Amino acid sequence: MNLEVGRRSGKDAAASEAERNVRRDLAAAYRLVALAGWDDLVYTHISARVPGAHDEFLINPFGLAFDEITASNLVRIDLAGNIVGDSPWRVNATGFAIHAAVHAARPDAHCVMHLHTPAGISVSMLECGLLPLSQHAMRFYRNIGYHAYEGLALDPGEGARLVAALGPHPALILRNHGTLTCGATVAEAYTLMFTLEKACATQLAAMAASDRLVVPPAEVLERTLAQLAGDPMPEGEREWPALCRRVERHDPSFLD
Repeated sequence: MNLEVGRRSGKDAAASEAERNVRRDLAAAYRLVALAGWDDLVYTHISARVPGAHDEFLINPFGLAFDEITASNLVRIDLAGNIVGDSPWRVNATGFAIHAAVHAARPDAHCVMHLHTPAGISVSMLECGLLPLSQHAMRFYRNIGYHAYEGLALDPGEGARLVAALGPHPALILRNHGTLTCGATVAEAYTLMFTLEKACATQLAAMAASDRLVVPPAEVLERTLAQLAGDPMPEGEREWPALCRRVERHDPSFLD
């Protein structure tokens, strides 16, 4: 065998396996969102960078429900939302615009999740935003951005403003719209969204019960954030295998 050809084929095989793994993780994330009731008909997206391809991404086919997403029907696209290769599906290129802006500006954002959940939208409408009331919310203490609503995200210039609002944070509240998280892995982006969603839901429950809310002192909030974000194990790595097993028990077709 020609050694150079052998090296290339080995790299291609490794790249293909890496993409298959990301496809399975991304399909699992879509199914988990559906199981949690966080989906919004066929709208919102979770995107993931194709391993080894800086400007190519995987996203859901437009028109499929989240519980129909599989590893094989995810569509490979470029930063402009153009389909790469052959696919029988089309994508919502306009909907990808938010994701594209984050992926382009944040090389560490290999997965971007944007949702329209009742709790997330509700907190996005509150002038106070997310309050550090619960331990879940403390993960985002001074560590979350806010982007003002500008209408449907059709203006190319909005991407720059959205990215500026996100800054270095792992999460963003889009005012009057929804929530967004980004992570180095699908597992991290999903786990951050789970934490943010619970923080929003419990804040709303507390505000509905009383207007006398207890916010811990700033030094406690700082220490808790450092503890939560300082775990040497990347966020999601510990939880992800169990979450994938849950999806597989429910419906293993996501692996197809």
